[in-house]
Amino acid sequence: CSVRKSRVTRERVRGLEVCRSTSAATDASPYEPKYVRPPVPVYVMLPLNVVTNDGRVHEPESLADGLIALKNIGVEGVMIDVWWGIVERAGPRKYDWAAYEEVVGLIKNAGLKVQAVMSFHACGANVGDVLEIPLPDWVLEAGEEDPDLFFTDQYGYRNPECISLWADNARTLAGRTPLEAYKEFMMSFKKKFKKELGTTLTEISVGCGPCGELRYPAYPENKFAQNSSQWRFPGIGEFQCYDKRALVAMARAASKVGHIEWGGSGPHDAGGYCNLPAETGFFRYEGGSWDTEYGLFFLSWYSDQLVKHGDEMLATAKSVFGKTGVQLAIKCAGVHWWYNVKSHPAELTAGYFNCRSGRVVPEQDGYAPIAKICQKYGARLNFTCVEMKDADHPWFYHCGPEGLLRQIRAACARYDVQFAGENALCRFDQEAFNKIIANCAGEGNDEKAWRQGDRLPPMA
Repeated sequence: CSVRKSRVTRERVRGLEVCRSTSAATDASPYEPKYVRPPVPVYVMLPLNVVTNDGRVHEPESLADGLIALKNIGVEGVMIDVWWGIVERAGPRKYDWAAYEEVVGLIKNAGLKVQAVMSFHACGANVGDVLEIPLPDWVLEAGEEDPDLFFTDQYGYRNPECISLWADNARTLAGRTPLEAYKEFMMSFKKKFKKELGTTLTEISVGCGPCGELRYPAYPENKFAQNSSQWRFPGIGEFQCYDKRALVAMARAASKVGHIEWGGSGPHDAGGYCNLPAETGFFRYEGGSWDTEYGLFFLSWYSDQLVKHGDEMLATAKSVFGKTGVQLAIKCAGVHWWYNVKSHPAELTAGYFNCRSGRVVPEQDGYAPIAKICQKYGARLNFTCVEMKDADHPWFYHCGPEGLLRQIRAACARYDVQFAGENALCRFDQEAFNKIIANCAGEGNDEKAWRQGDRLPPMA
C-alpha cells in the first residue's frame, strides 16, 4: 500500500522485513482505507526480581543493555511490578523508592515507556512465579494477630498471598484499613514519580487480588509453602469465603432474602481444589446444586463482593492518579479450564459468575459487571490467553480460551472499554505468535458492530 508524502524504509529484524513510515503526512489520501490504523503498542514484562527483596536493582548493567535492545526492535515500553512487600518492607509508611527510581531512570534513558503494576500481593503462589516476594512483614504480623485478615478456605487454610477483600475497611494495619494503606502507597508513588507520570509512566495497573488480578485465590499453586489442599491443574478450585468477615457478610445477605439458613457457610458439596466437576454435587453437569435458588443466591453474592472490591480499588486509584495523565487499568484472570461445561466451575470459584442457562439459573455473563466498572472509571481491562487455542489443551478438560477471550472482549466492546491482552504462558513458537497478531488486529472496521460486541475491535 502506498502512503502519500511519506518515506518508507525497510529493515531486516531477525530475518523479518519490517516497513517503517518515517514521516507525518499532512493530508491523507482519499483512497486510503479507513481500517488502516496505528499498530498496537507492545510492552514487555520485566523480570519479577528486577528489584530485589532488599531493595536493590538486580544486575543494572544487564538491565540497561536489555532495555536498549528492546527499544531497537520497536518495543513501546516495559511493565514492572511495584511490590508492596519491597517498597514498604521497613514498616508502615516507610517507603523505599530508590531502586525503582533507578530502574525508571534506566527505562527513560532507553527511550521506553512504563506500565507500573501496584502489586499489593505476594509473589510465589502462581504459574510463572520463580521466586518469593512476601507481603510486608508488618502486614503478616497483623495477620497473626487477626488471622481473618486473609482469605480462608473451607479447611481453614489462611492464604497469605493478599488481604481478604472483606477486610478492605477493617482498621487492622497499624491503625489503617487496607484501602487506606493502598491509597497512601499510591500517593507516595505519585509524589516520587510526579515528573514521569503521563510521559514515561503511561499506565497504572491496580492490583486487586492474587497475581494482581481481580479474582479470589481459588487455585493457589504455592511452591514455597506447600499445603495438602493446594491446587493442581485442571482442578475446579475452592470458594474463599470462610474468614469471619466473609461469613458475617454472607449471613446478612441471606437474611435479606429471607433465607437465614443459607448464610452459615459456603456450599457443602463443592468439592476441593483438585476435584473435577463430575466428582461434586455442586458443579456436576446435570442437576448440580449450582442450578438452584440457593446456587443463584450464593454465586450472585460471591461475585458481587468481588466486583464491589474492584470498584473500590479503582475509585481509590482514580482519586490518586485522576489528573496525572496516566491510564488506569485492572487485570482479570484467564480461567479457561472447564469453560466449555455448563456450570463453568473454575470461573465460579474464582469469583466470575459466568455460566450457561440452567433449569433455575439464567445464563450469566460474569465479565460484563467488571467491564462496567472499567467504563465507570475510564480504565482498561487487561486479560490473558491471547496466545492460546482451545486445541492446545486435552479435550477432556473442556478448556475454552478462545471462547473466553472472545466473550470478555465483546463485553469490553459493548461498554466501550479499551482491551489490553497478554500471553498467559511463555511461548516461542510461530503458531502462538500468529494467534497474538490476529487477536491484536481485531475484526474489520465496523464501529457499530464493535459496540454491539458482534465483531472485535483492535486491542489497545
